[in-house]
Amino acid sequence: MRIGHGVDVHRVSEQPDRPLWLGLVHVPEGPGLAGHSDADVATHALCDALLGAANLGDLGRHFPDNDPAYRDASSRRLLEATVELVRAEGFHVASADVTIIAERPKLVLYMPAMSHELSNVVGATVSVKASTFEGLGALGRGEGMGATAVVLLEDRT
Repeated sequence: MRIGHGVDVHRVSEQPDRPLWLGLVHVPEGPGLAGHSDADVATHALCDALLGAANLGDLGRHFPDNDPAYRDASSRRLLEATVELVRAEGFHVASADVTIIAERPKLVLYMPAMSHELSNVVGATVSVKASTFEGLGALGRGEGMGATAVVLLEDRT
């Protein structure tokens, strides 16, 4: 068994029409997040946790933010590729847990869809929760959003 932990943070985009993607789900209430790809902090944290548990580095090593191939890339594509890397090392995802940190919008209506989408790609249950920073710091002021993730991998070799 291997445990991995991931963290990601993105600031709010200055582009008012930038879509907000969290946990592979479009959240129309926005605001969208700035980033090289679609800036889906929940999925990026999950990718980092998966890579860490498999001792494969981090998201930036595999999908660098200075590579034009990943400009505006869907995080679904990044997660699918990450899961393939983990499986190639002989691991199977047993479970995962993601916490999104955002003052707004309220995410309770979207969390079941996020869990469903992430679970389908990962091949195991991915729990999704949300929390706030109670107005403290940059995330608490709504200047960005963050996420943490923990995964449990089983060695199948």
